[in-house]
Amino acid sequence: MNIPLRPLLWVASSKRDLMDMPDDVIDDFGHGLFQVQIGKHPDIGKPLRGFGGGSVVELRLDGEAGTFRAVYTIRFSEVVIVLHAFQKKSKKDKETPRQDIELIHSRLKIAEKIYKNWKAKRGNNDERN
Repeated sequence: MNIPLRPLLWVASSKRDLMDMPDDVIDDFGHGLFQVQIGKHPDIGKPLRGFGGGSVVELRLDGEAGTFRAVYTIRFSEVVIVLHAFQKKSKKDKETPRQDIELIHSRLKIAEKIYKNWKAKRGNNDERN
């Protein structure tokens, strides 16, 4: 059985920020993103409040090395776009810090442009085949 993978697209520094995390966090987030790519909801994922429904999801890991988050959107049916990856500094408050929420909002706007560019390039490649 051949399951189609939705491509992963990255906004700004999100990929570099994720790759700077501890190896076990990278592995767990990588597995979560793979689950999304094949159309499943990741075990460590939770819809991020304040973004209207379940199209923006936060992967969450709390461990000895700290508290880590990666945020992606599935607003665009053909791709998964990773918006932000970060280590949460405060362990008291479960909520995502306001500055990170604002960054995610701004990166959603950038994600629309990235998706349009990806779609345009894909269309050009489809015409050649």
